[in-house]
Amino acid sequence: MIFATYPSLAGRAVFVSGGATGIGADIVRAFALNHAKVAFVDLEAEAGKAIAAEIAGMGEAALFFRCDVTNIKALQQTIAEAGAEFGPIAVLVNNAASDERHRVSEVSPDYWDHAQNVNLRHHFFAAQAVHPQMRALGFGSIVNLSSMAWRVGAAEMPAYSAAKAGIVGLTRALARAFGDDNIRVNAIEPGAVMTERQRRLWYNTPEAAEAIVKRQLIKTTLLGEDVARVALFLGADDSRMITKQSITVDAGLR
Repeated sequence: MIFATYPSLAGRAVFVSGGATGIGADIVRAFALNHAKVAFVDLEAEAGKAIAAEIAGMGEAALFFRCDVTNIKALQQTIAEAGAEFGPIAVLVNNAASDERHRVSEVSPDYWDHAQNVNLRHHFFAAQAVHPQMRALGFGSIVNLSSMAWRVGAAEMPAYSAAKAGIVGLTRALARAFGDDNIRVNAIEPGAVMTERQRRLWYNTPEAAEAIVKRQLIKTTLLGEDVARVALFLGADDSRMITKQSITVDAGLR
């Protein structure tokens, strides 16, 4: 297969949260391959350094920061540092998340609050932090990673599903709030993406992984690269008139 590249992304500063592993790492690589300058954060320091080194080896620019997205002050400071290093951020991809499984009966108030902080709260404050940089540029694109989990009603992760539903509502509100500044805000709702973590924790047998593929309309394993290509499109000028939308990438699973 031959996939599109986006010349408009060349030289632009991109910020990605949760970019060291899984879908986030694929998003970081995809923007770097389109010659963007990519800053990204994650708690996984060694994995983050490895991705940054990989991109540097390709002759592209990448900047890794170890940062906990639940620490809003640290996240905002990191966004400021990335903008100072690479220039105003033109594309923000809010990807960091944790899809832990949890029984309804076992969820405490503290666990609930932590789940919202990890999966939802930082989307808003990262968008708030990049807004002045994008406004100064005269344009920008914010891409929020939701999940199809909230649409199907994932009983094994209600806190996560609630947060991911909230992301879609937040996306629509921010699109309206930032529209006058020529800043677009969209969401992506991935399906059962077979990252290394998903295979290790939830689909750890060939039979389990194959069962998911059989439920999809397109009988092909869904990869992080498939999600990354949609993030590229939403970040590029090609989607300049698309905002307040949520795009599902699930091979027809739901």
